[in-house]
Amino acid sequence: MEPWLYVMFIEKTKSYNKLTKAAVERHVANLKALDEAGHIELAGVFKGYTGVAGMYILKAESYEAAEALCRQEPLVVEGFATYKLKALQPANRENNYLL
Repeated sequence: MEPWLYVMFIEKTKSYNKLTKAAVERHVANLKALDEAGHIELAGVFKGYTGVAGMYILKAESYEAAEALCRQEPLVVEGFATYKLKALQPANRENNYLL
């Protein structure tokens, strides 16, 4: 079975415009910890998409494990954002693009 990745779309709440520097620092600390633990495939910010702040592409053993990582995101915990989580099966040369 091919490995799956999990895409966390971070969506702004109404309180997102009250985001503090301290909250951003906690967010970045969480991102660093996830990266150091080997859970980050890719992360970034979206510009120009109303309501969407950014995304993580997570490496996790299961959807449930990825969801646990999403629930610990400080922006979510503190109410500045919500998230949507989607499973992604990568298509690449090694798996013949899922043929």
